[in-house]
Amino acid sequence: MVHPKILEVIEYDVCTACGACASACPAGAIVVNKRAEVRDPDNLELYEKGATLNVCEGCFTCGRVCPVIDGYYDDEFANVKSFFGAKSAIVGQDGGVTSHILKELLRKGEIDCVVGISRNGVWETELVLMTKPEDVDKTTGTKYTYDSVLAALKEPFEKYDRIAVVGVPCQVHGARLISENVNDKIVLIVGLLCMESFYHETMREKIVPEIMKLNVEDVVKMDFGKGKFWNYTKDGQEHSVKIAEVAPYARNPCHHCCDYTSVFADISVGSVGTPDGWNCVFIRTEAGRKYFDKVKDTLEIMENPAPPGLDLVKKLAKMKHDNNSGHYLEVCEKFSFDECGIR
Repeated sequence: MVHPKILEVIEYDVCTACGACASACPAGAIVVNKRAEVRDPDNLELYEKGATLNVCEGCFTCGRVCPVIDGYYDDEFANVKSFFGAKSAIVGQDGGVTSHILKELLRKGEIDCVVGISRNGVWETELVLMTKPEDVDKTTGTKYTYDSVLAALKEPFEKYDRIAVVGVPCQVHGARLISENVNDKIVLIVGLLCMESFYHETMREKIVPEIMKLNVEDVVKMDFGKGKFWNYTKDGQEHSVKIAEVAPYARNPCHHCCDYTSVFADISVGSVGTPDGWNCVFIRTEAGRKYFDKVKDTLEIMENPAPPGLDLVKKLAKMKHDNNSGHYLEVCEKFSFDECGIR
């Protein structure tokens, strides 16, 4: 037995694999790797605390923390308190702002830990718990392959009181729902702008070797920009193809996602609407403002990014909504429940 809402999200392949349900479930009834799966209730080897055969306890926690069930906002800019450009001295994907914020907050003792992901030389991701400023160095740069960030929260919830989470929109959404419904130890959520992500196998076996004509071990940076997917290699060369050539290979749940700017974050960070080498930054909540104010003096700030600036971010957000909302609403019609949707 598992909450029927979660079962349908999994069965219709719209589970984002954010990991929220796995970290919040008190009975350990769900496990998340590439996709969420319901654990076999007859295999007691999976359980450490003597769970009974009927694993699900009917608490409905999983349904309260699922971003797909919670739904999306039509206007993801309504909660923006301020928008500006920023950059740091950190060598990152662009301005290194996300890494800088996290390092400074750890250094100042304002947070106890950060949950995020790192990657290895063949672009496999790994969940990382960062407790020291230098730990953040392992996670710099954008990873376009996916991992279930929120599934790594179980240990931090037991050990720490002030947890920061960094992730893409679905992970951010799940983190917000956890903080509102299950655990108030998440004090800061940093969201990344994201159009889509890919399974590691797809990136390693299809996109990089067949479409980009590269060896994945030679690629040191990936990026989306100016209508293209870019790969930068160890020899200093730049390689690109049109986004339309790789977009169909995104994870299926990404084709149903209607959040581009991580609307549920405290602070959203991206690389759109600002010059090269800068990040765009959205402050969305009072918590976001409070924590950013603690580090802003160590960043270079661009108060009014020149056009297209925010207009470009809004254009891309509309593009994602236009492309994906129909797919999401079509799945909603198949669900046996009606709480989800776009509001």
